[in-house]
Amino acid sequence: MTGQETDGALYARQGFGRELGIVGQVGLLIVDFVNGFADPAAFGGGNIPQAIARTRPLLDTARRLGWPVAHTRIVFADDGADANVFSAKVPSMLGLTEDNPASAIVPELAPVAGEYVVRKTVPSAFSGTSLAAWYAHRGVQTLVVAGCVTSGCVRASVIDAMSLGFRPIVVSDCVGDRAIGPHEANLFDMAQKCGDVMEYDTLLSRLSNR
Repeated sequence: MTGQETDGALYARQGFGRELGIVGQVGLLIVDFVNGFADPAAFGGGNIPQAIARTRPLLDTARRLGWPVAHTRIVFADDGADANVFSAKVPSMLGLTEDNPASAIVPELAPVAGEYVVRKTVPSAFSGTSLAAWYAHRGVQTLVVAGCVTSGCVRASVIDAMSLGFRPIVVSDCVGDRAIGPHEANLFDMAQKCGDVMEYDTLLSRLSNR
């Protein structure tokens, strides 16, 4: 092929990007929308505030439809006893402890009774946690994903969700990153390799047509 072939055309020619669709019970995963990631002075910036605001109606929809909902937080031990390679790479993560307000879920997305809050010390919501079993017990097949950051914990969680047999849907206006370049690149890559990527309004339309 010539050098003029677009990225989208190249991936399509090689068979990437097939749509998975919405199948069976749907669940919602909200990754790390905590105060520290909403604050540009801490871990935030970019389009994270807009993604948090857009996730509010998504969460309302999930609750109205009775979806299993899980939230994640990064929570390290107060004394750093569970420090790991992730915290060696980003030492400031060790400050996200149980009682640090920076580790608390943002008030507008605060969990309600029956929603699962996953505490983790690595990017993926599934690694070393019981989240996959929690969703499986509730019959979830399609997993809608919001959160931050797109290029980090969202991507890691989506890849693991796909690897574990869930069908991920990344809601593009409900995920955010401190830098827009990685955000856009990872949305493109996830759409090609491990899940569907669509805006919230498109998701609503698909749900209404089920």
